[in-house]
Amino acid sequence: MGEQSRSLRWGIEQRLEFIEFRLFWEGGVNRADIIDYFGVSVPQASKDLTHYQEVAPGNMHYDKSLKRYFATDTFNPKFLEPDAAHYLSQVAAADLAPYATAQTRVSQPVGFATVPQPQRAVDPHMLRQLLTVMRSKRAVEIRYQSLNPDKPKPQWRWITPHAFCFDGMRWHARAYCHERRLFRDFLLPRISGVRGDGEPGAHASRDHAWHEIYNIKLKPHPGLSEDQQKAVAADYGMKDGEFEIPMRLAMLFYFRKQHLGLDYKEHEKDPQQQHIVMADPDSVRSAQTRADALPAE
Repeated sequence: MGEQSRSLRWGIEQRLEFIEFRLFWEGGVNRADIIDYFGVSVPQASKDLTHYQEVAPGNMHYDKSLKRYFATDTFNPKFLEPDAAHYLSQVAAADLAPYATAQTRVSQPVGFATVPQPQRAVDPHMLRQLLTVMRSKRAVEIRYQSLNPDKPKPQWRWITPHAFCFDGMRWHARAYCHERRLFRDFLLPRISGVRGDGEPGAHASRDHAWHEIYNIKLKPHPGLSEDQQKAVAADYGMKDGEFEIPMRLAMLFYFRKQHLGLDYKEHEKDPQQQHIVMADPDSVRSAQTRADALPAE
């Protein structure tokens, strides 16, 4: 009964927060919004709106002609912590591209567009097998297609997977490679087969690059004008012209090279194209070298 009560309370709080989301970001809300999003009954939606008026008096008023509640000029959220990044992510989730399946709280987005990301095919049965192997902490043999010119055909190789990682576009299995005796990332779409069961290789605790947190320091490109550097600093919320981003050391390459084009020569690039650079490239180079060569034993 206690668990059921807590679940009910959580559901009510979610709906009250939803009401505030619509009031804050879209200016209004009605019963149909709550019914469509949560699948509750008409009486329950009416009860939620009444309850909200009781706990947040003066936050909304009802327009009989439009049959809709609107935020008042004195609206002050009590359940929602307004977050611009969260709202914009909700807007992006409303994109009607066929590969965007996330549910969104936004019903009336202004004009917007997102850059489409091709969806890479991952075999769900293969993924399920890897999950089972990870949970059992065992090794498995995978049929993997490398893009290394020395390996033009797929090869079977033993790995001990322990985690998944997403580089912003692709999903990888983080695993100990029995052949190279190092922890490496294996692209899930390139795994075309899974078989066998074996003794695990190095334990996940030995994946030092995975467990180490590295803080990369970034700053505006020095080739920008003083005002432009201030604008870039404001874009990223920099303090004293720099900011740090913590990440797993194992993810440094993806962040540095694939997302920001930081290749240790970014200072030489056109500042109009490369707005930020590494503040301490020597530290990053040392960290990247360590990430690429950390032994598992």
